[in-house]
Amino acid sequence: MNQKLRILLVNKFYYPRGGDCISMINLEALLRRMGYEVAVYAMAYPKNLPCETARYFASEVSFSGGLMEKLKAANRLFGTGDIIRSFQRILDDFRPNIVHFHNIHSYLSPIVVKLAHEMGCRVVWTMHDYKLLCPSYNCLCRGKICEACFTDLTQVLRRKCMKDSAVASALAYGEALWWNRRKLQHWVDAFVCPSAFMAQKMRVCGYDYIKLAVICNFIEKEKLDFLSQPEEQESASEPYYCYVGRLSEEKGIRLLLDVAQNLPYPLYVAGDGPLAEELRKKYASEKIRFLGHLSSKEVVRLVKRARTMVVPSVWYENNPLSIIESLCMGTPVIGSEVGGIPELIREGDGTLFRMGDKEELEEAIEARMSVADTDRQAISKRARARFSEERYWQELKKVYGIEG
Repeated sequence: MNQKLRILLVNKFYYPRGGDCISMINLEALLRRMGYEVAVYAMAYPKNLPCETARYFASEVSFSGGLMEKLKAANRLFGTGDIIRSFQRILDDFRPNIVHFHNIHSYLSPIVVKLAHEMGCRVVWTMHDYKLLCPSYNCLCRGKICEACFTDLTQVLRRKCMKDSAVASALAYGEALWWNRRKLQHWVDAFVCPSAFMAQKMRVCGYDYIKLAVICNFIEKEKLDFLSQPEEQESASEPYYCYVGRLSEEKGIRLLLDVAQNLPYPLYVAGDGPLAEELRKKYASEKIRFLGHLSSKEVVRLVKRARTMVVPSVWYENNPLSIIESLCMGTPVIGSEVGGIPELIREGDGTLFRMGDKEELEEAIEARMSVADTDRQAISKRARARFSEERYWQELKKVYGIEG
């Protein structure tokens, strides 16, 4: 394979909506800089970025509209409707050598994986969530970690894991049966797992380890340079720690707030979510300050000046970008020992605590807050090397089958 390679990137949305979208957009920019011919396929959506191949995009579907809209969306799950025609058109016109999939369930469909395989393309799929193992995406049931569907998919029906809805759970079950693991493994040449934890869970569920490649996400160079710029830290008179993320149960925010009430240091909470109003009413005080949604620059300023950032998640985090960015800024992280988090927080970069353990979390915060002379430059330097686009590309080239 050579520089004439044509690579098609596929994701259900094409704007910075979440980690999967940001990852694909960054990869697109990287591949173009490397001299490859790149095209994008997604679902048509008002917020999408301008795109030369937008005319090929699948029509928009919605699971929250009227009956006809919901029926159209339900059909999309199983690869019917215009999705086959539109994807086949871009395959025929662009003639990719490699098709790299990201998040495609629901708003696109795994039918596109089958079509790429049948055309003879090399098929690569990055695992941003647990959808191939858990019909409800996140290995959670009633707020608790659950692996029941790893061995028995009917559990999603019995437990109504999807939005506590029998209908939504039935659709998720049908989708998992239709696009079963045997089919997907046959069509895909390589699954990219951002964490070794994800790869291990896929092996448990029967995926061939030969097809699993562990490649941690990267920060694009311009942002990496911005994050690692030195900045004046917090004043010694009022050191603080922070939380940046969604205010929802699986993020462990209640645990952190309960602990914060017993500590003398200020906690700044940045983010929004379904628990925002409830948590503000219960916990807001002089010590615990809710900042709401912040701009990217405001988040960087907050994290850079913090003594430490806390990630108290109580679910299988895969490869959280918040930790990667904090380390690139030189700010140590206190994180739950769950999912892919332990792979990111190495010795000298922060502290791990047992998931859900208030006492261990309190001790970790106390220890971090008592250290004013953390070597932030060393943390940032290590992170820049680990999460650079150069390191990512060296690993991805092997998956793509590119030599040199």
